Amino acid sequence: MTRSIVLIPARLKATRLPDKPLADIHGKPMIVHVWERAMAAETGRVVVATDSDEIIAAVRAAGGEAVATRADHESGSDRVFEAVNRVDPDGDADIVVN
Repeated sequence: MTRSIVLIPARLKATRLPDKPLADIHGKPMIVHVWERAMAAETGRVVVATDSDEIIAAVRAAGGEAVATRADHESGSDRVFEAVNRVDPDGDADIVVN
């Protein structure tokens, strides 16, 4: 059986819309809406990868899984690479979705 993991990179350092992942959309932070849509796809484990304690708290409050990553990543793909090594250290996932 193929195992997949979906990793959603999120950070608060956006210049055009500061704190975008925590922006309230109909009573929920945007990152929670993103996590819910990924879960609804039923493609595998879904984890938010972030350097923000506030994002981790929001995701976990909604029942989701989040992992802390370093703040110095140059791209979301770099953040996903760190996160997948933390949440799947044995490389059990066959597919990683960024």
